Amino acid sequence: QLQVAESGGGFVQPGDSLTLSCATSGFAAGRHAIGWFRQAPGKEREEVACISADGSRIYYRNSVKGRFTSSRDDAKNTGYLQMNTLKLEDTAIYYCAVATWRWGLCMASGFDYWGQGTQVTVSA
Repeated sequence: QLQVAESGGGFVQPGDSLTLSCATSGFAAGRHAIGWFRQAPGKEREEVACISADGSRIYYRNSVKGRFTSSRDDAKNTGYLQMNTLKLEDTAIYYCAVATWRWGLCMASGFDYWGQGTQVTVSA
C-alpha cells in the first residue's frame, strides 16, 4: 500500500524555523520525485519545492528561495522541508506528494500520492 504522511507542522513566530517530514511507504526508493505544496485559507494550492528522485535537482518557488531547503533520505523513505526565517505569509497547510516519475514540472497536477497535510502557522 502506498502511503504518504507529513509531520512537523506547528505554531511559530516570524523568523523561526521548522522542519517538515514526509514519510513514505510502498514506493521504490530513489525512483520518485517528492513535492511540497501549500494552501493558505482562501487561496489556491501552490507549489513550494520539488526534489528529483535522485536528489540532484530541486525546484523552489521564488518566495522561499534562500529560506527553504528540500532534501530526502531514501534509506529512511523520508523527505524533508527545512523552513528558515519563516514569514507571516508562509502560514498554510503544507502537503507532501509523491510522483510516479523521477523529475518533471513542479505542479500539483503531476503528483499522484498525497499526504493529509500539516498546519504551519506563523504569527507574532
